[in-house]
Amino acid sequence: MLHLRAIVPADRTDAVCEALAECAGATNVVVIGGAARSPRGDLVTADIARESANEVLDALRAMDVHRDGSIALDKVDLTLSETAEQAMDRAPGHGDDAVVWDELDRSVTEGTALTWSFVAFLALATQLAGIAALIDSPVLVVGAMVLGPEFGAVAAICYGLVRWRPSHIVQAVRALLVGFAAAIVITYVCALVSRWVGVIELDRLPEQRPLTAFIYSPDRWSFIVALLAGAAGVLSLTAGKSSALVGVFISVTTVPAAGNLAVALALKHVSEITGSLLQLAVNFAGMIIAGALTLLVQKALWGVVLRQGRRPAIGRRT
Repeated sequence: MLHLRAIVPADRTDAVCEALAECAGATNVVVIGGAARSPRGDLVTADIARESANEVLDALRAMDVHRDGSIALDKVDLTLSETAEQAMDRAPGHGDDAVVWDELDRSVTEGTALTWSFVAFLALATQLAGIAALIDSPVLVVGAMVLGPEFGAVAAICYGLVRWRPSHIVQAVRALLVGFAAAIVITYVCALVSRWVGVIELDRLPEQRPLTAFIYSPDRWSFIVALLAGAAGVLSLTAGKSSALVGVFISVTTVPAAGNLAVALALKHVSEITGSLLQLAVNFAGMIIAGALTLLVQKALWGVVLRQGRRPAIGRRT
């Protein structure tokens, strides 16, 4: 269940309430006249089934409430209300299957912001991956995967392709290029300094690394894993399953490949440079393809649910 809080110009309050009354998944509507001061208007609140969120947001946007007032949606962790339960039963589809496009837009937009923290996390993760390459440590590889913040930008590219938002794609590609370039350069410089002062005693990366060779040796399984990770990552974002997203981080080798690339450059290990670059390309391609296809499938299936106008039997409450 989602909680709607809207500041509505007084001349549109009745129209907003009428739209909420016509929405099967809206209930617990409250109006406090003249409560809002900046911007001025009436405060309208309601509980909205997640599967009806797009319908409500589209109706309010059509009335320009977002321009002359304000619209906010918050997730409700617990609702003890029979009317709310009835609203969720009336709404077509199931909340976990619904993609709230405005929510996803905001989420992926934040993921494309090229901030100092984004670069810092990516640089730290890449350095962990570089150390993992030197000592053949799968534990550090997993740590680097979890620490890397790049999946938000990947999801933004998928969203931009499906909803055709070129600005999202450009911002995401920029964040990835600048972020990974900075992280690789920082790790490269640290590896050179470490070699000069004697911390790194190797002239080349070890030829045999049975535990971490996968980060610079792409094969068909690398692409398959990237496809699965991309699909799972997008599903976790649209359904709000943060625990699933952590699993996605652990399954892809973008950051480990970048760390291996930086160290291989510092040690002039040519074969691992090319392997790491190819691994990066394979992982990003697989995640983008699968993520975009997943959003397209979700969009198509939800269209079927709305045309049927009822909750699938598998989702009915008992």
